[in-house]
Amino acid sequence: MRIYFYLSLAFLTLLTSCANTTRPGAVGVNRSQFMMISSAEVDRLSAISYNEQNQKAKQKNILVTSGPTYDRLKFIANRLIPQTEAFRDDTKQWDWRLSLIDAPVLNATCAPGGKITFYTGIIEQLNLNDDEIAAIMGHEIAHALREHGRERVSQAMAQNLAVNVAMAAAGSYGSAVNAANQVAHYVFVLPNSRENESEADAIGLELAARAGYNPMGAITVWQKMIKATQGKNSPEFLSTHPSGETRIEQLTALLPAVEPLYKAASKPPTRAQKM
Repeated sequence: MRIYFYLSLAFLTLLTSCANTTRPGAVGVNRSQFMMISSAEVDRLSAISYNEQNQKAKQKNILVTSGPTYDRLKFIANRLIPQTEAFRDDTKQWDWRLSLIDAPVLNATCAPGGKITFYTGIIEQLNLNDDEIAAIMGHEIAHALREHGRERVSQAMAQNLAVNVAMAAAGSYGSAVNAANQVAHYVFVLPNSRENESEADAIGLELAARAGYNPMGAITVWQKMIKATQGKNSPEFLSTHPSGETRIEQLTALLPAVEPLYKAASKPPTRAQKM
């Protein structure tokens, strides 16, 4: 009887586990997603992983918590975050955070629940302007909005590859850390699908435009990325993304949809004006 109960429960879970996490926005992202694990549990485990990341960076003395680059990122984040409400209503309650790690890494992420991480390498090596930073940050925030990490963990759970995650809520702190590392593996290490990346591109483009950042920054940042990585091994940031050429084509096609939003938005001050 117990086996039949769990089988019935699993069947009901499958029937009720499809949802669309965001509104379509001007860019029209409207795909139903398969979700088995709760948002709260993924956010909890992701927060553990995020804190572990920051603790290790602090121990190495590479966690940046103040200064011009951190302030620059914080200012851009504070303009982008309010725009997330165009896609979903609950982001006001998210525990948004920003981390800057001083390492020569071409990477940026946003963990579920709004935990943003940038590495100095991507800013310095690509000489990013504010529009380009907004494009990258918007893209990573979009992954969190669409809960792509939760979706990928759910897919792994359905294949019985991440059963420990489902058991982590009742476990010790050590087991929670192990589960958090497992979640981080599916969220950040394994490549995202092209569909997920296209969705993050589209929503990120709209977030930046709504925040008053020129959507052309999403084009120029990938032109810089292609130039910087020619003849080299793909950096971590590119290992989970489609080719830059494909991305530029898709982003260019979306520009007409977000241009009116950019024109209507209040514009951030230039760096010269801030000084």
